[in-house]
Amino acid sequence: MSKKLKASKFHSNKGIDNFLVYNYYDFYFDKFSTFFKGTVVDLGCGETPYKSFLLQYFDKYIGVDWPNSIHNLKADIYADLNQDKINIENEIADVVISISTLEHLYNPQNLLKEANRILKNKGIFFIQVPFQWWVHESPHDYYRYTPHGLRYLLEKNGFKNIEVFSMGGFFTMWLLKFNYFISRTIRRFKYWKVLNFMFTPLFDY
Repeated sequence: MSKKLKASKFHSNKGIDNFLVYNYYDFYFDKFSTFFKGTVVDLGCGETPYKSFLLQYFDKYIGVDWPNSIHNLKADIYADLNQDKINIENEIADVVISISTLEHLYNPQNLLKEANRILKNKGIFFIQVPFQWWVHESPHDYYRYTPHGLRYLLEKNGFKNIEVFSMGGFFTMWLLKFNYFISRTIRRFKYWKVLNFMFTPLFDY
């Protein structure tokens, strides 16, 4: 039996300075992979970095994103998740995922409403959002969510049996911020690639 791919294997943003956060992605995708079967819809799919991983479990993958994304899009369906009704039938997905997307929507409840609409009865919604993170993909970065705020929005849009998990804690975030600071600082120097290599053990934690 061949070894399963890790979820982060093909993510273009994964590097030695943020290796730890992608380890958390791998951990949680693996943790919930027992629920993965049938059809999955990826809301805010971007470059579809998780597609190969997900197709190890699912029979069908559908990626959704808007055409003005800064990413090299590989979406199957284009929609503005702030306002559009996605061109997908009701209750078609066994699982809906949305990774680091909700913070980029000025009307996040539309995504949540659509996720609930396209999910089958007893389907699973797998969503990840940042809490402590800098402004990114400006100007389309609108919110940060506490566990309580996220739970409130999910319940308001019809989701039940909600579980919220933290991707690390104080020291994880401190280390990531420190790594990013070092990485950005050494890039100012002519031989930054050599320095980057020297700091690899620190970045990899």
